[in-house]
Amino acid sequence: MLMDVVSVMPVSVAAPLKHYTACSMARSSRSTAKLWPERSSSCSFFWASMQRGMCVRKLPPCLTASGGPFRDTPLEDFTTITPAAAIKHPNWSMGPKISIDSATMMNKGLEVIEAAWLFDLPSSSIDVLVHPQVAIHGMVYFNDGSVIAQLGTADMKTPISYALAWPGRLDWRPEPLDLAALGTLTFQEVDSTRYPCFALARQALESGGGMPTILNAANEVAVDAFLKTQISFMDIADIVAHSLEKTTEIPIDSLEAVMRLDRMARQTAEDACAAAASR
Repeated sequence: MLMDVVSVMPVSVAAPLKHYTACSMARSSRSTAKLWPERSSSCSFFWASMQRGMCVRKLPPCLTASGGPFRDTPLEDFTTITPAAAIKHPNWSMGPKISIDSATMMNKGLEVIEAAWLFDLPSSSIDVLVHPQVAIHGMVYFNDGSVIAQLGTADMKTPISYALAWPGRLDWRPEPLDLAALGTLTFQEVDSTRYPCFALARQALESGGGMPTILNAANEVAVDAFLKTQISFMDIADIVAHSLEKTTEIPIDSLEAVMRLDRMARQTAEDACAAAASR
């Protein structure tokens, strides 16, 4: 699909309002523009799946996630997690909001939504593994038993430079990935008990309609409240779940409708934050 167009338009759907993404893709299909993923995981999908001479994909692609700063923290200690601790990501240097999203793995849930729309994949076909070393950013499986993985350092300049220079590559003098220093690459399944926000994101994608919009809006409100110490870390997932359940869906037939639903979800989440703060 992406190879049928001529020019390149690098984009990143950081907060994937599902219908905005669909609208953007529809517009790009009617022009010579290309929607090019700048996020490391989606970029790794595209890079791996475009390799020549390979058999047609049969098995699901796989995203990786660092697991954030609390991947080994006992669950009973989650009630005492502070914003200061949550923004200390073990691998990436990011701003407060996305650092919290990494701690809850909502960021990976949003990336699954993004990948589903960019690559026309059902949620069930996108696998996710926790990979603490963050050397592998994504993998694509082929029906001849081969697996192509995109490896690199934890630096967003790599996927951004790839988008800017495609089909070539920019030589921006990056530090090479030192596999010998890493020593071991490990992987594990995502624990939905530890990362309920990730499960909620998959639920929103599978439910369709305006649910991804509600998910994103409620999460932004809840994360902001947590950073202001108004709610607890564990309240974030509860508030998102409450918003998905209680926000009344409306027909999504325009960008204005999306924005209206976004405002409704934010109000629902704000009310839930206020209730949580008063407990």
